Amino acid sequence: MSFRIQPTPPARPNRCQLFGPGSRPAIFEKMAASAADVINLDLEDSVAPSDKDSARANIIAAISDIDWGSKTLSVRINGLDTPYWYRDVVDLMEQAGDRLDQIMIPKVGCAADVYAVDALVTAIEAAKGRSKKITFEVIIESAAGIAHVEEIAASSPRMTAMSLGAADFAASMGMATTGIGGTQENYYMIREGEKHWSDPWHWAQTAIVAACRTHGVLPVDGPFGDFSDDEGFRAQARRSATLGMVGKWAIHPKQVALANEVFTPSDEAVAEAREILAAMEEAKAKGEGATVYKGRLVDIASIKQAEVIVRQSEMIAG
Repeated sequence: MSFRIQPTPPARPNRCQLFGPGSRPAIFEKMAASAADVINLDLEDSVAPSDKDSARANIIAAISDIDWGSKTLSVRINGLDTPYWYRDVVDLMEQAGDRLDQIMIPKVGCAADVYAVDALVTAIEAAKGRSKKITFEVIIESAAGIAHVEEIAASSPRMTAMSLGAADFAASMGMATTGIGGTQENYYMIREGEKHWSDPWHWAQTAIVAACRTHGVLPVDGPFGDFSDDEGFRAQARRSATLGMVGKWAIHPKQVALANEVFTPSDEAVAEAREILAAMEEAKAKGEGATVYKGRLVDIASIKQAEVIVRQSEMIAG
């Protein structure tokens, strides 16, 4: 391993990020009462241009007026290619209370995009004497974003999380699909006359995970568009978790429980991880660097894997 230690990502539960448009304040209380770890109040794609100003006012009022409990409270601003984003940032930073935790920046294509928002946020924090530093989550939604994913992950000390926005990403890449996440009908292989579907998002997710883990940022899977397909959601979420992602978006309330189910380590997985750690402690006491657990070799690398599961379980329980 490099002598440059891989930084530890923020220790916060991030199994599910529940989205809701700022133009629908009637649902804010329900979002706050949900089991989602992160709430994303939206000013971008789910809000019509004619509703941008009123949605922003709704969100600013709700940040202070609603009890969000211990959830991470985030607002997705409009993209930097629109005339709305600067007012989103200025009004949020100048008018919203200190309960706001995070700004989500959509369609980030390079580190300079993050720098632009960071400069504005930093100036307002200083001018208003805000003691609580706002964190950032970015969404990779373009060919440019995935091409520059590592520089984006390293772009600001405010960087906390990074998500994959499948729909806009697919459009930017010219992918022949209208699906949002999940396997795609024409993305398959033939083996012995049978079709086998693979995952067209796998390589992009892996690139995001690698960039995030290199720079201490939480990698998050984005939306799954067919909210009537519970098993499809579970399948994609399990693939994402296996790759190293920590959570997934919910664009419908029913998806919250599904995300929490997948991204919460099972009792069996935690018990096995603890047993591996205990087995390695015994091996270490004997001066051995490896041992056998349930018929398979475990070594120093196994300790690191087991510790990830135990830490995640303890953080969620805490």
